[in-house]
Amino acid sequence: MSAEAAPRELRVSKDRRQLTVRYADDATDVFPAELLRVVSPSAEVQGHSPEQRVTVSGKRQVAIADLVPTGHYAVRIVFDDGHDTGIFTWVFLAELGRRQGERWEGYLADLAAKGLSRDR
Repeated sequence: MSAEAAPRELRVSKDRRQLTVRYADDATDVFPAELLRVVSPSAEVQGHSPEQRVTVSGKRQVAIADLVPTGHYAVRIVFDDGHDTGIFTWVFLAELGRRQGERWEGYLADLAAKGLSRDR
């Protein structure tokens, strides 16, 4: 699978809390909405440098409100908390799929280090 190729299918679960990405070779990644929200590639979350990256808390119950195609290279994910500025490229989603466990553990460690919670 080419990391730059558009997925064959994007599917939001009925409860709106998961996004399934299926590629042309039938490889599949399943992402919790919470993870997508807290690692959003938006400047609001990532900042303009690593030092400006924000640890987003209180998103355990966040849901996906909409998926908006962006050209042939990405999708903009709209979350029910109003966040809608992250452009999730196919490359970003493929990399996130490969590193999902690592990114999740890093997020939980950041929350703990800053005294933050997934619930508030």
